[in-house]
Amino acid sequence: MTTQYGSQYGQGYGSYSGTGFHDEERGPRRHRLPAGLRAPFEARSWKELAYVLLSLPISITLFCWAVTMVSLGAGLLVTFLGIPVLAGALAGCRGFGALERVRARGLLGLEVGEPEPLVMKGRGPLAWTGAVLKSGASWRALLYAGLQFPWAVFSFVVAMVLWPMGWSLLTYPLWYWIFPTWAGQGGIQLYGDEHHQIFLDNPFEITVTALAGLVITLATPWILRALTTVDRVLVHGLLGPSQLSARVVELESDRGVVVDTAAADLRRIERDLHDGAQARLVALAMDLGLAKEKLTEDPQAAARMVDEAHGEVKTALQELRDLARGIHPAVLTDRGLDAALSSVASRCTVPVQVDVDLTERPAAAIEGIAYFTVCELLQNISKHSGARSASVDVWRVEDRLMLQVMDDGVGGADVSAGSGLAGLAERLDAVDGILVVDSPAGGPTRVTAELPWRR
Repeated sequence: MTTQYGSQYGQGYGSYSGTGFHDEERGPRRHRLPAGLRAPFEARSWKELAYVLLSLPISITLFCWAVTMVSLGAGLLVTFLGIPVLAGALAGCRGFGALERVRARGLLGLEVGEPEPLVMKGRGPLAWTGAVLKSGASWRALLYAGLQFPWAVFSFVVAMVLWPMGWSLLTYPLWYWIFPTWAGQGGIQLYGDEHHQIFLDNPFEITVTALAGLVITLATPWILRALTTVDRVLVHGLLGPSQLSARVVELESDRGVVVDTAAADLRRIERDLHDGAQARLVALAMDLGLAKEKLTEDPQAAARMVDEAHGEVKTALQELRDLARGIHPAVLTDRGLDAALSSVASRCTVPVQVDVDLTERPAAAIEGIAYFTVCELLQNISKHSGARSASVDVWRVEDRLMLQVMDDGVGGADVSAGSGLAGLAERLDAVDGILVVDSPAGGPTRVTAELPWRR
């Protein structure tokens, strides 16, 4: 099972009971009939048929609105009235676009985000008119009105021909008796002129007709699915957010993650300084002050206090070194990932084999993210994996830096509960990185991280 990094390191590996690990995920539902036979009876096929049938009246209304209003606005551009009329036409197309997104969501199961909102520089009708005319989403909605109309007509004709034809031919053995009883002919007329007529009236012809209807009935849902695929492309491409807008939203989200991460790191550093080295230095100053007072009265006691203070100084220096290493180790700056990761691996509680295959160094920021990613993964292995050995591999593939950390622990990674490692995945995502975990119950666990190279 391949998932993103989950909470097994923060809250244990998977869900465990007295009998072992449990996988609560259920596999896909199995059907007795193959997809080709059950397609005409599935709700999806009927929803797609309803979508195609509704597309014609909606597209006619939208097309008429767009052509009428745009033509009127273009004709009035010689006067000032043409601009607000054209803006009203685009605003109406945007409103129809909202309706189409709702219809696609309900009948096609297509989730399309809202397009970028209007950016108004000021208030009032003039600001709104300018924002509508400058919005790319408005013009894409107008383009949708022009493209969707002919496609809706074509889809409607295909659906209204194939769907009734398939079911009527399939059920022909049940109602062919209507022709000799009420129409005065043997059955459906296949051919006829003044001298010769062919009717589908004998058992063989009736059977062949039913079989042809069966083929059409089974094929029609798939044809409708292909037709609605084009509708999905139109709705998603023209009525949803543009790629640039989606990228801006993604970058804004990534920026928020980076800011939150930086703030959390600053709080951690402040807490470590306040609770660690600072507290020791305050105690050290007090001890040295007492030793200074006793220096003349009791030199031996003063010497013992100075000796204790010397030990506190060593401890405070070690804490400061560890804190500095946690911010950015000097060995990483001076010698790169190979030496830095080897140093980290030597402090892991399990044997770790490090293999760094890089001919040059990536960007300093990417190098730092890669280092701290491996540090956190190795720390998790030490605390929670129950592994006997681990390995770290680093290599480059074109313009991407690849990391892979493996251990032979208990496995069972689960991202759904969320943990500090879920935050690690968010940090990598903030720089266009990827974190993937392959961790079946019982192990082994393989964590692969991919980062941009960015010289």
